[in-house]
Amino acid sequence: MTWFRAITSVARVVGRRVPSQGRPYVSRAAVFPLQNREFHATVYKPQAQAAPVPRPVPLSRLSDSFLDGTSSVYLEELQRAWEADPESVDESWDNFFRNFVGQAATSPGISGQTIQESMQLLLLVRAYQVNGHMKTKLDPLGLEERQIPEDLNPELYGFTEADLDREFFLGVWRMSGFLSENRPVQKLRSILARLEQAYCGSIGYEYMHIADRKKCNWLRERIETPIQTEYNRERRKVMLDRLIWSTQFENFLATKWTTAKRFGLEGCETLIPGMKEMFDRSADLGVENIVIGMPHRGRLNVLGNVVRKPLRQIFSEFSGGTKPSDEVGLYTGTGDVKYHLGTSYDRPTRGGKRIHLSLVANPSHLEAVDPVVIGKTRAKQYYSNDEDRTKNMAILLHGDGSFAGQGVVYETLHLSALPNYTTGGTIHIVVNNQVAFTTDPRSGRSSQYCTDVAKALDAPIFHVNGDDLEAVVHVCELAAEWRQTFHSDVVVDIVCYRRFGHNEIDEPSFTQPKMYQVIRNHPSTLEIYKSNILKSGQLSQEEIDAIQKKVNTILNEEFEASKDYVPQRRDWLSAYWTGFKSPEQLSRVRNTGVKPEILKNVGKAITTLPENFKPHKAVKRIYDQRAHMIETGEGIDWALGEALAFATLLVEGNHVRLSGQDVERGTFSHRHSVLHDQATGEQYCPLDHIMINQNEEMFTVSNSSLSEFGVLGFELGYSMENPNSLVLWEAQFGDFANGAQVIFDQFLSSGESKWLRQTGLVVLLPHGYDGQGPEHSSAKLERFLQMSDDNPFVIPEMESTLRKQIQECNWQVVNVTTPANYFHVLRRQIHRDFRKPLIVMSPKNLLRHKDCKSNLSEFDDVQGHPGFDKQGTRFKRLIKDRNDHSDHEPSIRRLVLCSGKVYYELDELRQGSS
Repeated sequence: MTWFRAITSVARVVGRRVPSQGRPYVSRAAVFPLQNREFHATVYKPQAQAAPVPRPVPLSRLSDSFLDGTSSVYLEELQRAWEADPESVDESWDNFFRNFVGQAATSPGISGQTIQESMQLLLLVRAYQVNGHMKTKLDPLGLEERQIPEDLNPELYGFTEADLDREFFLGVWRMSGFLSENRPVQKLRSILARLEQAYCGSIGYEYMHIADRKKCNWLRERIETPIQTEYNRERRKVMLDRLIWSTQFENFLATKWTTAKRFGLEGCETLIPGMKEMFDRSADLGVENIVIGMPHRGRLNVLGNVVRKPLRQIFSEFSGGTKPSDEVGLYTGTGDVKYHLGTSYDRPTRGGKRIHLSLVANPSHLEAVDPVVIGKTRAKQYYSNDEDRTKNMAILLHGDGSFAGQGVVYETLHLSALPNYTTGGTIHIVVNNQVAFTTDPRSGRSSQYCTDVAKALDAPIFHVNGDDLEAVVHVCELAAEWRQTFHSDVVVDIVCYRRFGHNEIDEPSFTQPKMYQVIRNHPSTLEIYKSNILKSGQLSQEEIDAIQKKVNTILNEEFEASKDYVPQRRDWLSAYWTGFKSPEQLSRVRNTGVKPEILKNVGKAITTLPENFKPHKAVKRIYDQRAHMIETGEGIDWALGEALAFATLLVEGNHVRLSGQDVERGTFSHRHSVLHDQATGEQYCPLDHIMINQNEEMFTVSNSSLSEFGVLGFELGYSMENPNSLVLWEAQFGDFANGAQVIFDQFLSSGESKWLRQTGLVVLLPHGYDGQGPEHSSAKLERFLQMSDDNPFVIPEMESTLRKQIQECNWQVVNVTTPANYFHVLRRQIHRDFRKPLIVMSPKNLLRHKDCKSNLSEFDDVQGHPGFDKQGTRFKRLIKDRNDHSDHEPSIRRLVLCSGKVYYELDELRQGSS
C-alpha cells in the first residue's frame, strides 16, 4: 500500500463533496486551455468564485472507499492493532500511522491534525510538484499571463486563514524533499512559503512525469531544500565577470560592425555564464570532452567566450580575414558564413581542470546538426574506452520554434537509450526567444511548452527566467549533475527574448509590435544583476567598474591584433587526422589486396558457428555454403565478399560500424551478420570473433530505429571523429535516402568544401527495378551524380601520376558489378591518405545471381592472379568483358560501357542469341 493510493482516495472524496455544496468544481481540463500555450499575448481568466472549503470528516463518518477500497471500520481496526503492537501490521501501514497518527499524538505543537488533513496537505504539496511551474515568473518581459491552476489554492483542500499558523507534520515513507519522513514539524504558513519559493519563483520544474521514484526523489532533494540556495561573494563575482564578458562582447561587435549580421545574444546573455558553470561542474564530475551543436544565435559569443576561439580570429573574420599561409597543399574550399563555423579548443575550468570543447559546424537547417553531434560523441566514447559514458558528453542548443517544430529533434531524442546509439545522456539548452523568426508560439506549436516533446523520454525539464542569472546558473549545474548521475537526457529551457529581432538588420516590430515596445524599455540582464549585487553589498561599484574596464581593454587589444592576424594552421584536423592529405595534395593509389592465408583464416572464422548454437535451418545452409566457398576459393557471393572486407579491416586494427534499418539480417535476407538461436533466442555475430579477446564494439552491426535523417546524421558524426574506421549506413531501400536529404545536401556533399571536414562515410542504397514498385526501384542515382562536382565542363586529368579527380570531387558514386570489386572499394576507403564519402548503388537481384560471383584469388595480392598489376590488387574502374572477342575485334563497331545488373542482363541476352 503506498501513500499515493491514499491521496487518490482523498481526491475522490473532495471531488464528490464539492458538487454537493452547490458550487461547480473546476475540472483539470479547464486549467490548461489550448490557447494559453504561449508565454505572451495570453488572456488571464480569473475564477468567478472561490473554491469550496470542505470540512474535516472523522474517519468513522467516511462512507467512501478509502485506501485501496477498504472501509473506515477496517482502517480503525488497523489503527487499534497498530497502537497495541506496531509490528502486527504491514510495514507500509506502520509507517503510515507512525507518521500521521503517532506524530500527531506525540508532538505537543500539533493540534487536531486528522488523517484527512494530512492527506489533503500531501495533495497540496503534490500539486506544487506537478503544476507549480504554471505559477512561475518565467517571462522576463512580464507579458506572460497564464491561468494559475486551481489545485495550487489551499482552500481547495479545506485550509483556511485560521490554519496558516497551525503546525503540521509532513512525511511519507520512501519519499524525499517536503515528503521526507524525517522532516520537522512546520506551520502551514512556512510550508506554503517554501513551496512558493521552490516551485513558483524564477524556475519551473517539470519532473513528475518521470515514473522512476529514485529519480524524482533525487530532484526533490535538490529542489525542496529547507532553505533557498545562496551563492557566496566569490561565486557571484565570477558569475558577474562572465556576464560582463557575454554582454560587452556583443556590444563591441555591434559598435565595430554596425550593419553585419551576427545573430547576437542580446536578451539571453545569461546563456554564457550558464554554459560556463555547466562545463565547470561537468569537469568536476569527470567530463573531459564536450561536443556542442547549436544554431546561429549566440554562436559567435559561445565561440569566443565559452570555447575560447581567439577573439582576434573572430574579429579578423568580420573584417574579411586573411587566408592561411605557410601550409603545404593549402586547401581553403568555398568557406561559409562565420556563424556556421565550428572549432575545438582546450579550456581551463574554475576548478582547475582542463576540458576539451568541440563546436560542430552546421548549416542554416536548424536542428540538422543534432544527430551529427550525438554520433561524434559516441565515437569519442569508443576511441577513449569510455564505457561508462562519463568522460565524453554532448550538449545541444536549440531555438524554441525549432525544438518543437523539427522532426529530427524527436529522431535524435529517440536514439538516446538505444544500446548502439546512446551517449549516456545529452544536455539540451533551449534559447527560448518566445518567437520563431516572426511566428508566435500559438502558430508554431500545439503544446503548452516548446519542450514538451522531451517528456516522451522521461527527461526532466527546467524552465528558467533568462533575466535571473543565478537561477540560470543553478539549473545549468543541476542539469550537469543529473546527466552524470543518471546518464540520460535533460532539458534547460531559458525563457528570454531577442532585443534586435531575428538578426541585427531585421525589423521585429512589423510582426510583434507590443513585445518590442516592452523590449525597448527593458533593462539588460547585466543592469539587473549589477543592481541586485550592489544592493546585497557583496560587491562595490568600483569593483564592478574594474571588471568592465578589464574586459573592454582586452577586446580592444584583440581588435588591434586582428588587423595583422594570419591563421597558421587548419584547426579541423584532430590528432587522429594528422598526415591526411587535402584535395590539393596528390595521393597515390594503394593496394587493397590481402594475403591468401589471411583471407582463408578470416574466412573460416566468419563461417564457423559454435557447436551448441542452433541457427535457423535456412541460415545454417547459407553458412555451410559460405564455408564451402572459402574452402574451394570459388563462387564468392556478394554477402561473403562484404564480410571478408569487414573481417580483413578488423584484423588490420580498424573499427567497422554498419547501421541502418534491418541491416543485421539485411532487407533482402542476404547478410545474416547476426544469427539467432532457434531454441534459446541467443544471438551470435561471427564478425565479433575474428580475433582472440576482440573488443565487442570493434565490429558493430546494429538495426536502427525507423529513422533516416537522424541515423544518417549520427553515422556521419561518428565517421568524422577518426579516419581509421569504416562507417556505413544502409538504407532499407535506396529511395529511403529521401528522408535524409538535408544530411546529403548540407553535410555529406558540401562539408569538405565549406568547413574543410573530411569523412569516409559509406552509404549503401539498394537500387534497381526488381519488382518492388516505382518508389523502391530507384535510389535517385542522378541526384548523387549531379552533386558530385560543381563544374560539369572540366575534363579531369587522366595521367595516373597527376590524377586528383576523386580528391577534388564531393564524393564517389559507384555501381559495383562483382563481389571482388565491392570488397576492394570498401577496403579502399581505409587504405588511402585522404577520406571521401562513398555512395554505393547496392544491388538487389545480384545478391543471389548465379553469375555474380568472384574467385578468392581476385581478393588477394598474389602476383599473376586476376586483377593484379604493378600497383597491386585494387578496385577496378574498368573490368574487361570476360568473353573472348579477339576473333571478332576487326568487325566490332560499338563498345558498350555498363555496370551492375545491366551487364549481366546484356550478357544473358547475348548468350541466348548466340
